[in-house]
Amino acid sequence: MSLFIAMFSFSLAMSISPGPVNMVIVSSGASYGVRKTFSFVSGGTIGFTSLLLFIGLGFSNVINLYPSFLKYLAVVGALFIVYMGYLIMTSIPELNIKKQKQPTFIQGFLLQWLNPKAWIACMAGVSLFSLPNSHQEFLTFSLIYFLVCYLSLFSWSVIGSKVAILLNSDFKLKLFNQLMGGLLIVTSCFLLYSQFN
Repeated sequence: MSLFIAMFSFSLAMSISPGPVNMVIVSSGASYGVRKTFSFVSGGTIGFTSLLLFIGLGFSNVINLYPSFLKYLAVVGALFIVYMGYLIMTSIPELNIKKQKQPTFIQGFLLQWLNPKAWIACMAGVSLFSLPNSHQEFLTFSLIYFLVCYLSLFSWSVIGSKVAILLNSDFKLKLFNQLMGGLLIVTSCFLLYSQFN
C-alpha cells in the first residue's frame, strides 16, 4: 500500500505543479472554457503517458548513453514553448470562439514530448518505480500517473474557467493572455537556461 501512495504522491506532485502545459490549459480554460479545453488536456495527458511508457520500456538506456540528448531536446522544446506562448499572447480577446486558435489535442501531445520538464519527470519516475527484471511495477505506476495526470490537468482547466469570471472584458482577457503567454516564454527560457548551467 505504501508503494501505491508513493506512486500517487509523485504523480500528483509532478502533474499539478505549474509548468508549460498547465499554463496553456489555464489560459485556454479562461478563453474557451472547460469543454473546449478538454481536447488539449487529453492530448497533454496521453502525450505524457506515452512518453513515460516510451522512456520506461527502453529509451532510458539511450538517454543514459547519450545524456547530451536532453540538451538538444531542451532547445527544440524551448522553441515550441515560445511558439505556444506567442499564440496565447496574440490570441484575439473576443467571445467568438470560431475566430480563435484554441489549443488542440496535437499541440497538447507535442508539448509534452518537447517539454524538458516532462522528460525529467519521466526519467525520475522510471528510476523510482522500475524493477530490472519486471515491468509490472512500472506499468502500475504508468496507469496511476495517467489517471492523476488527467485529473490534474483537468483541474487546471477548471481553474482557468473560474478565472474567466474575473476577465469580463476584452481588455482584461487580452491582458491575461499576454501575461500567461509571457510567463510561458519566460518558463521556456528558464528551462533552457537550467539545461545548460
